[in-house]
Amino acid sequence: MTTSDVTLRDASDAAIAAYADELAAEIAKTAAQYDASGEFPHEHFDLLRQRGALKLTLPQALGGEGLSLYQLLLFQERLAKGSGSTALALGWHLMVFGYLSFDLKWQRPIFERLCREVVQDGVLINVLITDREAGNLLRGAKPSTTARKTEAGYVIRGRKAFCSSAPALAQMIVYAFIEEEGRMAEFLVPKSERVRIIENWNTIGMRSTGSHDIEFDDVLVPHDALLSYIDPGQSSSFTTASRAFGLQISAVYLGIAVAARDFALQFADGYQSRSLGSSILDAPQVQQKLGEIELLIGSSKTLLYGLAERWERHAAIQHRLHHEVAIAKYTVTNNAIRIVELAMGIVGGHALSKDLPLERYFRDVQCALYNPPQDDMVLANLAQDATARQRARTAPSTAHKVVAFPSAAPIPQALAA
Repeated sequence: MTTSDVTLRDASDAAIAAYADELAAEIAKTAAQYDASGEFPHEHFDLLRQRGALKLTLPQALGGEGLSLYQLLLFQERLAKGSGSTALALGWHLMVFGYLSFDLKWQRPIFERLCREVVQDGVLINVLITDREAGNLLRGAKPSTTARKTEAGYVIRGRKAFCSSAPALAQMIVYAFIEEEGRMAEFLVPKSERVRIIENWNTIGMRSTGSHDIEFDDVLVPHDALLSYIDPGQSSSFTTASRAFGLQISAVYLGIAVAARDFALQFADGYQSRSLGSSILDAPQVQQKLGEIELLIGSSKTLLYGLAERWERHAAIQHRLHHEVAIAKYTVTNNAIRIVELAMGIVGGHALSKDLPLERYFRDVQCALYNPPQDDMVLANLAQDATARQRARTAPSTAHKVVAFPSAAPIPQALAA
């Protein structure tokens, strides 16, 4: 029995899905080529730019499409079926504008100017957090990229790692430590001669995201390039709203898993078994694997889209769903890895062929383990929260405690006062 996709709630969702499917079909034609070479897929981004994909999460009032969180996930899941690398690279750009459109911590004119650049010139941006020498600042690392204040502005110096879309970035949001103030802040840094790409992205998976290092060699930016401060214990522009827009990462890996399922189905249906007298799709062991795949896809979609809808419907809890967002990322991405493994089991030895897409899906989906939040952080934070709740329940309380003294004993002066 064929059932409709229950993640499509209305005509608007269906239109987003169809749009993403069309783009995915186009970029799929050269996805293997870019995976093999490791080159950044400029032609994919030319297409995405021409078709308006770069402005999907910009506010409608500023020329964008104003996609909701839910619709962003729909788009990313489907685009990733064409190329996981391209979807992930684009996703950071879409995520940035999703966050900024929801909870803007910058001066409004700067945001409006950046939106105009996207709408009119098709600029691509990303937020650069991880320092090559210090690691991920969101994991508590001390920043090594610095911003020195001068009369002319700020001088940015340092080296960022894992800078997706590095060859195509026109503007970069850079996390740097202001030496004179002892604080970290976000800076808007445009591409220039003193911003150098170090082409060192050579990985087993997500090979064409262009996630090279970027070096900032005393780059002078004006004073108003300081977008906002990042203070301990306070949400930044990209940790606000329970980091919900980061769920686009999970949607990408789910899309890769769905593509693996689709390929395995097509392969099994066309591969004839003499012993069965039909295709191997009817084999009990294939049916078992397929059933597990469908279970994992269904549960992942229920969790991912259910959380997105809950986040959108209940504004009062949007800033209190940190654990739920982290749980969704952990569950959906680990399910995606298992789905691809099962799909390869259905296809058998043919799955290892470089001529088929399954081995690329397998390599790409492993990268889910290294996108934030990583599994160890999710589990550690959940455990710490559970521990804190337990300690709070068992902590002695003196709010309503009655202190009794023997009748012969004098009342302490402190209590008698």
